[in-house]
Amino acid sequence: MQTSPTGAGRRRSFVLLRSRRRLAVLAVALVVVGCAGLAAFAFRSVPPQLRVVELENGAVLNKAEAKGGRLELLAKSGTSLDGLTAALDGEAADIRRSGDRLFVEASGLGDGEHELTVESDGNLGITQTTRRTFTVDTAEPELHIEEAKAESLRAAATVRGRAEGAATVTVAGAKVKVGEDGTFSHRLEEPSPEVEVRAVDTGGNEATASATVIVPYPDTRAVHVTAIGWTSDALREPILKLADQGKINAVQLDVKDEDGEIGYDSQVPLARKAGAAKGYYDAKKVLRELHERDIRVVGRIVAFRDPMLAAYSHKTGEDDRLVQNGQGGPYDGGHYGELSFTNFANKDVRRYNMDIAVEAAKLGFDDILYDYVRRPDGPISGFRFPGLGDRKPTESISSFMAETRERVRPEGAFLGACVFGVAATRPTEIAQDIPTMAESADYIAPMVYPSHWGPGEYGVSDPNSSPYKIVKRSLADFAKQTEASGAKVVPWLQDFSLGVAYGDGEVAEQVKAARDNGMDSFILWNAGARYHGGALTPRG
Repeated sequence: MQTSPTGAGRRRSFVLLRSRRRLAVLAVALVVVGCAGLAAFAFRSVPPQLRVVELENGAVLNKAEAKGGRLELLAKSGTSLDGLTAALDGEAADIRRSGDRLFVEASGLGDGEHELTVESDGNLGITQTTRRTFTVDTAEPELHIEEAKAESLRAAATVRGRAEGAATVTVAGAKVKVGEDGTFSHRLEEPSPEVEVRAVDTGGNEATASATVIVPYPDTRAVHVTAIGWTSDALREPILKLADQGKINAVQLDVKDEDGEIGYDSQVPLARKAGAAKGYYDAKKVLRELHERDIRVVGRIVAFRDPMLAAYSHKTGEDDRLVQNGQGGPYDGGHYGELSFTNFANKDVRRYNMDIAVEAAKLGFDDILYDYVRRPDGPISGFRFPGLGDRKPTESISSFMAETRERVRPEGAFLGACVFGVAATRPTEIAQDIPTMAESADYIAPMVYPSHWGPGEYGVSDPNSSPYKIVKRSLADFAKQTEASGAKVVPWLQDFSLGVAYGDGEVAEQVKAARDNGMDSFILWNAGARYHGGALTPRG
């Protein structure tokens, strides 16, 4: 401090403050101490003393702090910024005055070391200079998520990646250990469809990345069994034996069947009103017992063929829930029976099936597999679908799949769709457009039963007697149509006799045909739930 001869003191100060809002403003406080009681000339002749605060030598400014590109000099009340100059890296800086503030242009500062110089001249030619060096470091860490994967939709994911130049890494908000080479691995505490990773370096620069957790559809080798069939020891025990032998690892158990009956005691309100909740099996008990044996459970829901809902809706005057004939009356169902098909375009019908699907997923079914997710077969001119509007039937069916998947996946269930074998080549016949449906499904389950193909299909003169050829060729078509979506193909294979006797050999040929198309998963169909175990090879 400099003191006047009279002992009276007078103080002036200048403050250069850094923005508290991280707008990249450097802060420098300039304190000028003058003298009082002298003539104005004597006072102005005393050079100010300067000191700098909040910008220490060697400070590092990150990307956020350097973004503003401007230095702000703020005068303390009663003082002035007259005569103050500033330079950056030895070059005079542009200064703009605004009231008691000076703004020093500092844009374009590249990464590396820089110097800020602040000078104040006195009238006697004495100059006070203050310098501070600092470093600009705007380079963010290099962050790569290499894997975000879970074993099932109900399992927590493991996230692996690499963060070069990071001091800390957090995964879903949890700080994780980073190796010397920048690698990290972390298992989440609970299931999540998305995960965010954040990497921060020593200067505060950060990089973030988000990844969708990948849950591959697991290898599934299943057999079909009805709700009532599961209650029979004679049917259930041989199926469990196949699982114990490692020949299958899943059971397809009906949730809602072709009659519209729900196998367990459903609590869905419309199911109870329609009398569809039958309670043939205790869902929680069955799922627990099968899961304890490491057996997956595929819950089949026959969607739009639903005589129970159709009859109830017709009785209560809700005929818009039914597929109608060309004259607007209820469709008689053809060979399926009267009042058998509900209307896929009706909001109540769609919600009903989705509610059952969500309920089953919450109970613990590993998959929801829609069957009869289509319109009745026959000329489209013979049907009316109230509520369809200008949409095509294929579009309505696909949107139903998409809406269901959004609801069941968070509950831990995969979604599949049973489709006709001919849907790959003739999608409009039953409103099953395979590429579009595959976009909203985890897998497509084509029913490529050899007995259901006509002579000459895929160049096979007698498909029923050539199970390998017809299955291999037809599945190749489904593989091609689902490739872009990433959906798996899990074919239904024939384990019953219709026109040609089928045994171990015929079933085994179909399994081989699927495997030769790269499909290790399958579901065997036999309405009586009796299967040829000799066709299956045990797997560890």
